[in-house]
Amino acid sequence: MPVYSISHVENVRVCVVMVGLPARGKSLISQKIVRYLSWLSIKSKCFNVGNYRREVAKDAAIDAEFFDPNNEKGLAYRKQAIDLAIKDMMNWFVEENGVVGILDATNSTRERRDRILKLCRENYIEPMFLESWCDDKELILQNIMDVKTTSPDYVSKPNDFAMTDFLKRIEYYESVYETMDASTDSDLTFVKLVNVNAQIILNRIETYLESRIVYYVMNLHIKPRSIWLSRHGESEFNLTGQIGGDADLSERGWRYAKKLPELVLKSLGEEHKHTNLTVWTSTLKRTQETASFLPYKKLQWKALDELDAGECDGMTYEEIEKTFPEDFKARDDNKYEYRYRGGESYRDIVIRLEPIIMELERQENILIITHQAVLRCLYAYFMNVPQEESPWMSIPLHTLIKLEPRAYSTLVSRLKADIPAVSTYKEKGTSQLGEARSGETIFKSRDLLNSGDVV
Repeated sequence: MPVYSISHVENVRVCVVMVGLPARGKSLISQKIVRYLSWLSIKSKCFNVGNYRREVAKDAAIDAEFFDPNNEKGLAYRKQAIDLAIKDMMNWFVEENGVVGILDATNSTRERRDRILKLCRENYIEPMFLESWCDDKELILQNIMDVKTTSPDYVSKPNDFAMTDFLKRIEYYESVYETMDASTDSDLTFVKLVNVNAQIILNRIETYLESRIVYYVMNLHIKPRSIWLSRHGESEFNLTGQIGGDADLSERGWRYAKKLPELVLKSLGEEHKHTNLTVWTSTLKRTQETASFLPYKKLQWKALDELDAGECDGMTYEEIEKTFPEDFKARDDNKYEYRYRGGESYRDIVIRLEPIIMELERQENILIITHQAVLRCLYAYFMNVPQEESPWMSIPLHTLIKLEPRAYSTLVSRLKADIPAVSTYKEKGTSQLGEARSGETIFKSRDLLNSGDVV
C-alpha cells in the first residue's frame, strides 16, 4: 500500500500544468515533484513537451526564430508536440493507473490553458496549474546558464550563441505571455510561485493530494546548490559483520574521518572552498565521530539514524539466517517492505525521512553523514531510483558522493578515500557480505555507486 493511500480512496487523479516563461525552473520543479511523489509511492510521471518538440521537429533548425509567434511552421511543430504529450499523458492515466501527471511546458496563453482545462475535466482529471513567475534577473541568468549547459537544444552550440539565442527565445515568449491572476483565474486551482518562494499565491486548493504538492513546492528553491552524502567511516561492528548497534569507528574509520575534510575541499573546488556548509549526522556515535574533524556547523537528526533491526540488532546475517530463517527469506523476497521483528522496513525509513527531505529542499549546501539504508533512501529520492531497487544499491564505505540537482538531471560525482574498508553489502540469497565478483569486475547492475576518483 502507498504511504499516502488517500489519493486512491478519493480516486483523485491530478494533472499539474506547469506555467511560466523559459528559464524559470519549471523542468526542475517538475522533476522534483515526480521524484518526491514517486518516493512516497504515488504513481507520477512528467511529460516534457520540449522532448516531444525535439522529436517531431528533429529535421528543423531549432533556434530562437523557431519560437517566433509568427513562425507558422514552428507553431505547427509546437502544437503537434503538445498534442502528443497530452495524448500520452491521458493514455498513461488510463492504461497505467497514473495518479499525478505533470505537463511540463510554458503553457503561456490562456487559450492553451483553457484547452488543457477542458480536456482534463472531460476525463475526470483534476487540473492544477503551477506557475513559476520570476523577474529576478540574477536568478534568471543562473537558470539560463543551467539550461544552456544541460538542455539538448544547446548540447553542441557555443556558449555565446546559446546565451544570446536563449534570451531571444524568452523575448518571443514574453510577447504573448499571460500570467495567472487571482481575479481572472479565480475559478481555477493554481499555485503561483513569485521569484521561487518570495511570495506564494494559492487559489482553490481542494484535495489532499493537491495540498501535498503545494506543501512540497513551498519548500523548494531552484538556485544551484550541492548536496554531499557519505556513510560513516568503517565501524567496529562493520569489522565483525554485525548490523545496527552504536559502535565506535575502527582504526581505518578514524583515518577516513581525518581524511574527510580534504575530500570535501577537493569536491568543493578551489573557487568554492569558502562555501558555507552545514553537516547533518545521525545521533549515533559512528556518524558523529566521522564528522568530528570537519570545520563546519553540525546538526544531529534522529531521523537519520540507521534502520532499526529490532530483535536482530547486533546480530550478523549468518546468525539471522540461522535464528530467523523465514524472516531472512522474507526480507530477501521483498526487502523494501520487510520489517524486522520489533524494528523497521525501508518504507518506514522513507516515512521518517520526509521532514529531512523538506528541510533539505530549503537549504543551500548540506553534507549528510549517515548510514547505508538511510543513504539508499536519500539517493533514491534524488536519482528517482525505483523502490524495489533502492535497498539493493551498493554504497561503499569511505566514499564521498556529490549530488548537483539540475533542470534535466542530477549530476553525480564521487571521491573515494584511499583507505581500505570492509564491504557491508549483502547479495540476495546469501548471508555472506561482499559484492559478487567475476575476476576484478563487479557484475551487479544495481551497483550504482561503486565508481569514483581515488584520493
